[in-house]
Amino acid sequence: MVVVRDDPGSRINLRTMKALCVDSNAQGLEIMSQTLFGFGVEKIARATTGEEAKAILSKQTVDLMLIDATLSDMSGFDLVRWLRTINLEPNRYTPVIAVTGHTLQSQIVSARDCGAHFVVAKPMTPTILMDRILWVARGGRMFVEAENFIGPDRRFKHDGVPEGVGRRREDLSSTVGKATQPNLSQDEVNDVVKPQRASL
Repeated sequence: MVVVRDDPGSRINLRTMKALCVDSNAQGLEIMSQTLFGFGVEKIARATTGEEAKAILSKQTVDLMLIDATLSDMSGFDLVRWLRTINLEPNRYTPVIAVTGHTLQSQIVSARDCGAHFVVAKPMTPTILMDRILWVARGGRMFVEAENFIGPDRRFKHDGVPEGVGRRREDLSSTVGKATQPNLSQDEVNDVVKPQRASL
């Protein structure tokens, strides 16, 4: 994975990065791939289904994944859950950016809870995507393996669960129904996903 220094004058080189783009929509897959190519990423694998993505991940190592939330054979969230729980190292720790056209809070929470690093709303802008890639490249989030969650630490601090507060026993359903509320803006999506200090 590319490591970025916090030096404003430093430049990032993504040529050595290996990326996997997963989208059942041909146009969406092309946009993902061309955006990464524009950033300088030269090694980009493509998959149109979750099963194709699994086959690629079983054969080669990737440094970054872009996954559409709605695939033709499974949800993108289910693919991320599979990745986090399967014994495919180092791919199970690969940073994942979920891309979705329906930014309802319930779907954003599902993306966070499946182990994705970030959620980006469609239409995906290069600026937003580059910001997320740079944030992941800077590191700083520990990888958590717990009974009901495997993925990047969602907490602001690494002090563990406060005394007297338990974890939930079941993950939220990843099934997406008809919209019952307006979509969230990208800023609202970011507020749901990014680690925040809790007031106790």
